[in-house]
Amino acid sequence: MRHYIALTKPRITWLILMSTGVGYFFGHQQPWSGMADWILLFHTLIGTALIASGTAALNQWYEREADAKMRRTAGRPLPMGLITPPRALWFGIVLAVAGFMELWLGVNLLSGLLGLLTLGAYLFIYTPLKQRSHLSTVIGALPGAVPPLIGYAASAGVLTAEAWALFAILFIWQFPHFLAIAWMYREDYARAGIQMLPVVEPDGKSTARQIVLYASTLIPVSLFPVLLGMTGKIYLVGSLLLGGWFLYTGVRVAFDLSNIRARNVLLASVIYLPLIYVLMVFDPPRL
Repeated sequence: MRHYIALTKPRITWLILMSTGVGYFFGHQQPWSGMADWILLFHTLIGTALIASGTAALNQWYEREADAKMRRTAGRPLPMGLITPPRALWFGIVLAVAGFMELWLGVNLLSGLLGLLTLGAYLFIYTPLKQRSHLSTVIGALPGAVPPLIGYAASAGVLTAEAWALFAILFIWQFPHFLAIAWMYREDYARAGIQMLPVVEPDGKSTARQIVLYASTLIPVSLFPVLLGMTGKIYLVGSLLLGGWFLYTGVRVAFDLSNIRARNVLLASVIYLPLIYVLMVFDPPRL
């Protein structure tokens, strides 16, 4: 069973669920009225977890040959032969279908369609494009930023400017995060024929520029919740401090493009996202 669980990429799934939960929180316009709200949130998180896990499993099924060529992924269940490809395929399909049905019937059609859109864009556009163009990162960031939309749609039933503000933050955040990973494992990606930016332009200058560019852009984008009246002054100050720290790690990469500096960007990104969400949730504008 642990090999099947590994196919679902649980470390990524918890970040997805955190983003979904934040979207649900801000989509809930009225004060929480009891058990019904928690049941709806439960269905939202279960459905999102299932469809995200199914997407991850299907992605590993599709990329099993490329994964076998990379040291970072060679120990996954499919390259190791711990699970056969047909079983992994059906496992992913069952999870994805169950997730869509859970979101559709347990929540609403809009959240189900958003989950289905995420799966389709990730598997049928982003994943094949990785072998052809480094622009796949841009395409992959679009479905990667959908989880807060799913949560918002689950509780509000519509998508408003507040939902898209959460989408924008997560969309921009992904670029420094994944570019740092791409630089650290550029040799792995090259072996597998995956056209990440550091593989296409191995001197790393464009990678460093984009890390700084997106980290800089994240600072004003993170202020959208303030402008829309979603958060208060504590979030305003905290988001500026977190954004400045994140940008600082990116600037250091520009001056010293090493694996250590890239790892610092990755670490900062992993810390940044939960903290920015905590500030959002616990600093409503009335405070």
